[in-house]
Amino acid sequence: MEDQFIASVDVGTSLIRCHILNCRGQTISSVSQKVNLLYPQPGYVEIDPEDLWNSVVCLIKAAVLEANVEYNNITLGISTQRGTFTIWRKDNGQPFHNFITWKDLRSDALVKQWEKSLILKGFRMGCYGIYLLTGNKRYLAGSKMKLANTQATMRLIWALKNVPKLKQAVENGNAMFGTVDTWLVYKLTGGRKHVTDITNVSATGLFDPFILNWSLMATHILRIPSSILPKIVSNDYSFGSTVKSIFGVSIPIKCVISDQSASMFGSCCYQMADTKITLGTGTFLDVNTGSSPLGCNNGLYPLVGWSINNKITYFVEGASNDTGSLIQWALSAGIIENPHDSGTLASSVESTDGVYFIPAFSGLGPPFMDDNAASGYIGLKVTSTKNHMIRALLESIVYRVTLLYKMMLKETNFKIRSIWVDGGVSNNDFVCQLLANILGIEVHRPSSTEMTVLGVSYITGLKIGMWKNESKLKKLRTLNCTFKPSRDITVYEECVKEFNVWLKAVDRFKLWYT
Repeated sequence: MEDQFIASVDVGTSLIRCHILNCRGQTISSVSQKVNLLYPQPGYVEIDPEDLWNSVVCLIKAAVLEANVEYNNITLGISTQRGTFTIWRKDNGQPFHNFITWKDLRSDALVKQWEKSLILKGFRMGCYGIYLLTGNKRYLAGSKMKLANTQATMRLIWALKNVPKLKQAVENGNAMFGTVDTWLVYKLTGGRKHVTDITNVSATGLFDPFILNWSLMATHILRIPSSILPKIVSNDYSFGSTVKSIFGVSIPIKCVISDQSASMFGSCCYQMADTKITLGTGTFLDVNTGSSPLGCNNGLYPLVGWSINNKITYFVEGASNDTGSLIQWALSAGIIENPHDSGTLASSVESTDGVYFIPAFSGLGPPFMDDNAASGYIGLKVTSTKNHMIRALLESIVYRVTLLYKMMLKETNFKIRSIWVDGGVSNNDFVCQLLANILGIEVHRPSSTEMTVLGVSYITGLKIGMWKNESKLKKLRTLNCTFKPSRDITVYEECVKEFNVWLKAVDRFKLWYT
């Protein structure tokens, strides 16, 4: 397979990447481009579908050119951000509206309205009653179900009500819904495939992981028309090939998967209780729960990790929306001049000197579930410096991870011995060491933190026979650094003390915008 290569495309929230990898899992070329996020109104976060499509095509071409390989020797794998969607015309493929991203808050009023509704309260009570009678964890999950802005559900309802001409198109059978994966496969195959992979759909809020199909809550109670929904398929489904007009030849598409699932697979988290934390635009803590979904409380969600060779692996996830975006804000606000210097600046002071930062540009996720929280600093003094401020900001990232980790331990009862980290912020030594100190476990950072790219490549490679099994993939994994918790008990005690003070600071910023 020396002459075979994989084009691994990762469409994230901040960046689009394309890597060309060889049969040894090595990147021989890579290109990237920023995603052009649009902010037409406060709280609205969009992406132009055609602009995204053109960027993906251009990046694939640029990566292949840089690698100096033939298109005939390329197999394509794709990972995408989750929960971002658009709707387009069935007859000509023209979008009715821009992608409404997972960071968009336009449906916040709908979320609050439905959360207070008797219909949803009745649904939860009914589910809990059935759970008491049957012990079926599906109904326990239903009884704890919470709507959130990050899910596509309420944003889709908003679009169906507010986008001009869309209602009529739905009635005429001329509308197709799709997340980013659906849109790209549709475009790459010349409109022949209207499908969504199971990992992307499982994060929309429209999917029931216990029955592996569209949720009855979505189609029957919320009345989302099933006619617009794509076919749900596995990650190694026969997606077909690209039309020749795009690259001059037809390139087979062998894998489509969500970014966090790809990251888990790339981190080789194949066993139950394997844990990884992605520190990218947002934070995502994912734990492998094996062959069964887990009924969860307090904002953790059971999701499909991957579906390969007719075998499904699940994980449970907790998320915090603001991570890398905090670093970008600090850069634009002039607190730092270079993102790579943030860890050094934070380490240059012994503490924050009583300064705390609350990371809530997109609200506060689990366990707070407060979309009306405010971001900000508290405890600033005349002696406070930029270094204190950047340290407080980085510590807030770790504290949000700590909350998610504690929730996960309570839900799963797993004994976690170590975690793997990836994503841009995982390159920050200060963040990784503080994580190890406060969690009391080893934090492994791989040589390449582009785990999403690797995950896509690994699944694609398994599909075409480049690699035989998961054991072979583990041998490709290389370690950059292991951060071990401090043996000094006073270090841990100080971490816990500061964390508890930060929790008090959070209370001051809750419900600010109500």
